[in-house]
Amino acid sequence: MSLYIATINWTNSGPDFLANKYSREHHWLFDGGVTVPASASPQIVPEPWSVLAHVDPEEAFVASLSSCHMLFFLSIAAKRGYVVESYRDEAQGIMDKNAEGKMVMTIVTLNPHTRFSGDRIPDQQTLEKIHHHAHDLCFIANSVLTTIDVIPVLVTG
Repeated sequence: MSLYIATINWTNSGPDFLANKYSREHHWLFDGGVTVPASASPQIVPEPWSVLAHVDPEEAFVASLSSCHMLFFLSIAAKRGYVVESYRDEAQGIMDKNAEGKMVMTIVTLNPHTRFSGDRIPDQQTLEKIHHHAHDLCFIANSVLTTIDVIPVLVTG
């Protein structure tokens, strides 16, 4: 068993809390010492109550899935003797209503573009197998109901 801690700090600084006019700006503090400025998504709570230069929970959810997948992918590639030079994923999440009418992150699509070097370069089929294995191992993906699609691209040249 492992324990993970995130501390969320918010202080009321808005003109009228009861009228729903308060800042959504807050901070995420992680046990490694990193502090991340956060806010509501401007797509959900329009400005000025959300802050554009901050991470929102929906973006963090998508990033968490992508990051977890990448870390397992890198580990598997290394164990199989593939040298990964770069990995870039422009992951996307879609919020929509589920069958019960609740807003949920219905689908997250990972779009990893991977560049390899060295004598061993996987073909597309092998790349897809490594991504499938990474998806199966990802703790975050295994913890959510969201559909997760992975569309890997082998970067050459």
